[in-house]
Amino acid sequence: MVFRAHRFTAYGSALLLAVGSLTVMSAGTADAAPPSPELCGPGSAINFDRSDFQATPRIDNKWFPLKPGMQFTTTGTVTSADGVYERTVVHSVTGLTKVIDGITTRVMWDRDYADGKLVESELAFFAQTRQGAVWLFGEYPEEYENGEFIGAPSTFISGIAKAQAGIAMQAKPRTGTPDYVQAYAPKVDFLDCGTVLKKDQHVCVRTGCYNDVLVIDEYNPLEPPEAGHQRKFYSAGTGLVKVTAVGGTDQEFMDLVKVQKLGAAQFAAINAAALDQDERGYTVSRSVYAKTPRAQLDGL
Repeated sequence: MVFRAHRFTAYGSALLLAVGSLTVMSAGTADAAPPSPELCGPGSAINFDRSDFQATPRIDNKWFPLKPGMQFTTTGTVTSADGVYERTVVHSVTGLTKVIDGITTRVMWDRDYADGKLVESELAFFAQTRQGAVWLFGEYPEEYENGEFIGAPSTFISGIAKAQAGIAMQAKPRTGTPDYVQAYAPKVDFLDCGTVLKKDQHVCVRTGCYNDVLVIDEYNPLEPPEAGHQRKFYSAGTGLVKVTAVGGTDQEFMDLVKVQKLGAAQFAAINAAALDQDERGYTVSRSVYAKTPRAQLDGL
């Protein structure tokens, strides 16, 4: 799961134009992003090796496991200038795959509700390297207002419009290491950076108490300092269990409240709904999403 301020994405963007290892440099404009390939500070340049990725998207990173048929529900509150409202996000690991920039990714489907009303339905795309790092290759977030679909202006796909894949979770997170880019999409002003803040923490939420918790601090350097940071808490073997905010006028606090393995009928329904959204994206986002191959059911 990938949580963002004001927006939630799948359970946390390609550079696959040539075979072999390459370092991706920033191509953003001066007012859209830092003019350096080290978007999140020294040591954060995106290093991408196409040969590292698996032919099939098995994602078993212990901090970020994405097993098809699993569903995670998080709830909490969001405080902003407009007031306080309840937020619920249902994260479903689908049985779909989608090829983005030559990499076969796993499709996540998230449904985001504010005070019980759907505000966003998102497809997000992840793949894991053989070393165990999980990368985010893009997002197609449909937005809703008063129950009506209003568009998907924040769509980004790695390799299109200068968007770059980023690391949703490192293979072996360690404190004291450089910040890293989680995804970068200059056309939609999207840049997320991660810092391994703490390890071996103890956290209790509705689904239980977790030891050996990893804490990642996330921020967007394109935003002013007063925008604040998010802190995400990951439990080994489960994944994201808690989100908190540090600073900023808009703050989110979310806890994991339910983990379930979907039954056959539920899983089929999730896959069908995600396929419908994938198909709709070819009409909604003609300049970006329509340039990708259609998602496929991988037979799980």
